[in-house]
Amino acid sequence: MSAAQSGISDSACEDARVLRTRAKVSRTALTVLTAEGSDALTHARVAEVGGHSKTTLYTHWPSRMDLAVAALENFTELSNHERTGNLRTDLVAQLTMFRQGIVDHRLDRVLAAMAQWATVGAMCEVRERINTEGQRPLRDILAGAFDGAQLEAVVSMLSGVVACPSLMFGRVPGDDVIEAAVDIVLKTAR
Repeated sequence: MSAAQSGISDSACEDARVLRTRAKVSRTALTVLTAEGSDALTHARVAEVGGHSKTTLYTHWPSRMDLAVAALENFTELSNHERTGNLRTDLVAQLTMFRQGIVDHRLDRVLAAMAQWATVGAMCEVRERINTEGQRPLRDILAGAFDGAQLEAVVSMLSGVVACPSLMFGRVPGDDVIEAAVDIVLKTAR
């Protein structure tokens, strides 16, 4: 059955194909980057692994930086904890999921690769996007307990307890460290 026969416009089919291709290139770029390193993140390698033409890749992702940004798209797909209403439980669970997302998506490698090829402006944009998306669930959880400068400080501290050791030192914090950080923060809310 053609698109016209099914009642779906050709542009809708094309849009769906474009979205699928973008998602597949994003996953492939991440796979190449994390499995083989930043030197392997080339148009030829992503085309080979993903089964795409190099022409398609160069058309939509003209630079290696664009491929690294595509790999980063996976980071915005991190799962969020389903809230229980218990502030401590929700914070610990969300930070644990954040930690797992950093590990699963190898954010350290993605950012290291991007730093090799990105302009200062591009890296600022990437950092802003990561922070905004990564901190949104924490902000939502904490909104009733903190506000203003106190909310900003708490979000920075809690996201930092996972992000800093993961990205700066190459190791993720254990559950005990996450729980201790949440407990320290919650003491100030009382």
